[in-house]
Amino acid sequence: MTRDKGRKHAELGQAEPGPKAAEHVRRATVMGRLRAYFFAGVLVVAPISITFYIAYLVLDFVDSRVTPLIPARFNPSTYLPFGIPGLGLVILLVVLTFIGATTAGYLGRVFVRISEGVLARMPVISGIYGAVKQLVESVFASQASAFRQVVLIEWPREGAWSLGFVTNTTAGEIVDRLSGDVVSIMVPTTPNPTSGYLVFIPREKVIALQMSVEDAMKMILSSGIVLPPYEVERLRKAAAPVLP
Repeated sequence: MTRDKGRKHAELGQAEPGPKAAEHVRRATVMGRLRAYFFAGVLVVAPISITFYIAYLVLDFVDSRVTPLIPARFNPSTYLPFGIPGLGLVILLVVLTFIGATTAGYLGRVFVRISEGVLARMPVISGIYGAVKQLVESVFASQASAFRQVVLIEWPREGAWSLGFVTNTTAGEIVDRLSGDVVSIMVPTTPNPTSGYLVFIPREKVIALQMSVEDAMKMILSSGIVLPPYEVERLRKAAAPVLP
C-alpha cells in the first residue's frame, strides 16, 4: 500500500508527504473543527442570552419604578430577604386592566371625557396629548391597519428599492395637492427600524409583499442577512446566486 502511494506521487511528479506535512494537515483539520464548533455554540447561545438579557432589562426597569410605589406593609420585600422579580410588571398589568375595565362603564367614560376636556384647554399640553393619543390609538386599536402590510417601493431613487410598512391611506391636504390614490408608507432605517422616513407613494407604484411584519423587521435588523422562509425556499429552488 505504501509503495503504491509512493508510485502515484512519483508519477504525478510530487513528493510523498512526510510526517511533518501530515501533522500539519491534522492540526489544520482539528483547528477547523474547533472553529466550526465555536461558531455553532455562538449561534445557539447568543440568541438565548440576548433574549433573556432584554427580558431582564425590561423587568428591572418596570420593577425599579413600580415597586417603590407599593406601601411598605403591602410590599413582599419588606418581609422577605430578597425581592420578587417581575412583581412590578404584574402590578402594572393588573392596574392597566383595572383602569380599562373601569373606563368601559358609564362613569369611567364620563371621567375620561371630563379629563380630556380639561387637557384640551391647556395651550401646550393639548397638542402633546392629542398627538400621543392619536398615535397610541392607531397602533394599538384593533381596527387599525398601521404596520399591517409590508410593501416594496422604489425609493430613494429610481432603480433602488426599499422595504416599507403601510401606515394609512393618505387623506386631507396631501391628497388635494397630489393626484390619484396616495398611500402613507414608513420606510425604516437599517439596522434601527425605530427611525425612518414618512413617504407618500401612489398606490399603483406600491408592490405588496407576502412576508409578515416580523419577518420584515428581522430582515431590516440583520441588514438583509436574515431572509424570510419564503425567500430562502424560492432561492433554493431556483438555484439563484446570492450576493455576498
